[in-house]
Amino acid sequence: MRNLYRYFGGSMIFTLVALVIAYFVGAVAGPSAGLTAVVTAAMLGLLETSLSFDNAVVNAKVLSTMDPFWRKMFITVGILIAVFGMRVVFPLVIVWAVSDNGVWDVIAMTWRSPARFQQILVDQHILVAGFGGSFLWMVFTHFFFDDKKNEHWLRWLERPMRRLGKLDSINVIITIVISYAFSKFIHDGKGPEFLSSAILGVITYLLVEGLTSLIQVNQKNTASAPNPSKLLTAGFASFIYLEVLDASFSFDGVIGAFALTNNLFIIALGLGIGAMFVRSLTIKLVDSGTLATYKFLEHGAFWAIGALSLIMYLKAAGIETPELVSGTIGAGLIALSFWSSLRHNRRESAARS
Repeated sequence: MRNLYRYFGGSMIFTLVALVIAYFVGAVAGPSAGLTAVVTAAMLGLLETSLSFDNAVVNAKVLSTMDPFWRKMFITVGILIAVFGMRVVFPLVIVWAVSDNGVWDVIAMTWRSPARFQQILVDQHILVAGFGGSFLWMVFTHFFFDDKKNEHWLRWLERPMRRLGKLDSINVIITIVISYAFSKFIHDGKGPEFLSSAILGVITYLLVEGLTSLIQVNQKNTASAPNPSKLLTAGFASFIYLEVLDASFSFDGVIGAFALTNNLFIIALGLGIGAMFVRSLTIKLVDSGTLATYKFLEHGAFWAIGALSLIMYLKAAGIETPELVSGTIGAGLIALSFWSSLRHNRRESAARS
């Protein structure tokens, strides 16, 4: 019990505070509306947590390579960005950027005309799907198109993908080709916008990867220098990568949350609960060495990311996939990889005995 509170105590406290705030936000329209707001926030938190296990696994892989300073930054500053930045500020910025309203008018719109705010934001789902889908596809292909990768879960698929990784920039080429193919199925003449957004996602991924490589080279060249700056380290690049990855995961969820409520603050509180638990789960996975113990779990998470990327592309093309279905696909892949890991561990244990 003590161990559970150590990792999830902060998330539990945040959940209680968030639900109390949700009640008072909703209670402006009456006590029953306050209770409805609490239930909605709780549902959003539960959905965000259950659908983001793949995010936690990938986060854990990256976090395990970061030094203590940047781990602490991920837990503190990173959670502020995830909860307040991505769930509140970013939607406001999107609506402000695509509308003729000033900043304060957009903020006021969230309670004066929430339906209008919702419509403006949801109308941008094609751009979100293009950016998020391509970024996540780059994450997916970078893992499986690695010609130095020796561990395989689905060998009949992963071995050919590894061989393709010997071709320079093959993941970039495939991502752009797939994005171009999907752009031809985007309605209302928004195909070029989708493709531009997808290319921006690819560029963003390459910039973050390039920043990581540049810093790593710089660290090797200055390895003997005393007290290196904590800012320009590989941990900093990994921190940026995790925040962009979270954005790719979360903003599509923000738009999907409008199916339950058009109150941005209830959405932020609910999804913020999920973001807190995902962070706690990430730390638990790192400290317990789960990825090392269950060797195929990481593979399952990356396959889930690839599936999510394609689902985002399909949504942009007008083929809706319910959140429950997309979440079940991701959870199913992770569950299968966990089961395969258990079988592998049992075989190895039996071989040693």
